[in-house]
Amino acid sequence: MKVTRAVLPLLPLCRRLLPDSLAGFSLTLLKATALEIAILAGHLLLYPSGITPERRPSSAPPRPLSELPDLPDTDLGAVPAADTTRLPTPEKPPVVLLHGFIDNRSVFVLLRRSLAQHGRQQIESLNYSPLTCDIRAAAELLGRHIEEICERTGRDEVDIVGHSLGGLIARYYVQCLGGDVRVRTLVTLGTPHGGTRVVPLMNAHPIVRQMRPGSGVLDELSQPAPHCRTRFVSFWSDLDQLMDPLETACIEHPDLLAQNVRVTGIGHLALPVHPAVALGIRQALDVEETTARAAAHAGGLTVA
Repeated sequence: MKVTRAVLPLLPLCRRLLPDSLAGFSLTLLKATALEIAILAGHLLLYPSGITPERRPSSAPPRPLSELPDLPDTDLGAVPAADTTRLPTPEKPPVVLLHGFIDNRSVFVLLRRSLAQHGRQQIESLNYSPLTCDIRAAAELLGRHIEEICERTGRDEVDIVGHSLGGLIARYYVQCLGGDVRVRTLVTLGTPHGGTRVVPLMNAHPIVRQMRPGSGVLDELSQPAPHCRTRFVSFWSDLDQLMDPLETACIEHPDLLAQNVRVTGIGHLALPVHPAVALGIRQALDVEETTARAAAHAGGLTVA
């Protein structure tokens, strides 16, 4: 993704003032910061459009073949030979998008479009209240939403993509509330799985305290989970301003099938927007389980 041209005049100054070893990193940081500012400005414009809940489609589950009406006999000679050998394409599970702290579904405008353009027919963005003060309560609400989605679509499982706090809420639902029977794959973007120490002044908010290292919620997530069936893919950025330490966005749990994907050169807000990350998310959702197990032990990959 190109950086805005506004930062280009500053690049020679950085090269003169900083040693060569630091100049490259500083230029990368400068570009990432400019991109974050541009994304923030665009997101503020889109934010009002995501305040209201998404309209839910009223489609009924597909009818089984035994209930379909009998069709009249036709002349097979009139049907192209290719059509008689075409196999049905299996439908992919619905994708549920869950935003981060003090945000709403508008953050997923570009990611949603990318998923839809590549075959995801059922995508739903969920809003939880900005007044939410407990990850456990938010996870219970997520579970009710997912049950409703499964009943409405006739599917047994969904995939979830959660940004920041949204990924932590989804993980709590999967790992502590039995959500692994409903969630096939959980993708998290810049989620503080190990707790983040950034902005200590925000500790007055109870849900921020739950995202701190050693909180009760994170202690629960560190407990054994030998029967968890969900696949986890965690995208973490080496320039994420809200993760302290950076590696806190990785999932480190001996019982979970988890792959940590390192993203270079972009910040926290860019994770649900960057096209390289969108490609990585699509690959994570489409990968077969055997491939996922091999990737989980391969130590991740760089996508940007």
